[in-house]
Amino acid sequence: MSTPTVPFADLLGDFAACCARLYEAPAVRWLLDGQLHPGGEQLTLRAAELAGIGPGSHALDVASGAGTTALLLARELGAEVVGVELGAEAVAQARAAAAQAGLDAAVSFVTGDAAALPLADAGVDAVLCECSLCLFEDKQATVREMARVLRPGGRIVIADVTADRGRLPAPLASLAARVACVADALPLDGCAQLMRRAGLDVASVERHDDALRTMVDRAEARLRAARILRVAALEPYRSELDTAVELARLAQRAIVDGALGYALTAAFRPS
Repeated sequence: MSTPTVPFADLLGDFAACCARLYEAPAVRWLLDGQLHPGGEQLTLRAAELAGIGPGSHALDVASGAGTTALLLARELGAEVVGVELGAEAVAQARAAAAQAGLDAAVSFVTGDAAALPLADAGVDAVLCECSLCLFEDKQATVREMARVLRPGGRIVIADVTADRGRLPAPLASLAARVACVADALPLDGCAQLMRRAGLDVASVERHDDALRTMVDRAEARLRAARILRVAALEPYRSELDTAVELARLAQRAIVDGALGYALTAAFRPS
């Protein structure tokens, strides 16, 4: 496996492009053990249930990454899925994974911006967006785009980190923490507010803070191991490891204190 050679600081020009590139990096995939959002497949299937995704559903996966969620929806639920992702390398990986799994007839992937989705109006039955809204510059525009492409009666589920920003320690408001889905996360009712402004009716907000705690605990343990064992994937970022460990520990405490969490927010487009 190749290792990233671009220093973290050099990735911070265009923030959205930075995040897309960073989450394609082998270092990040190693750190998160291949699980790029809390709760893994189990929580994805719960989000799909809330979105009403089943056999024959036409679903959209916003910020689809390497295609894990889209392929799961097609394989386990019989849905037809299109994934939209800003990172061109991730789109290429997702297309290759779909072909290898024999699912390329049911799943497609396109390069695009979540705030300007390359889809027609009212063309999908359901929209999922997992652990990504917190990274988008214009969150309201993104939610409006999700609502635009959703058919009347269709459902949107946004799974994301939640934060009480006033209670977060200063390091968790840094740019590095923003890339790690913390510093720009919304409060628990934040997604619901964006959905209502986009003309959607909110159906439910489910808290899954334990899923975030499990993910952060795993990342913190792997960061400590990397610092000791000199893991190859993280060697280009060795100078940032101490900061990353401290951010992870602060996040652990914030989750215990209730200042950080994870939630699934479901809404539907009125018919």
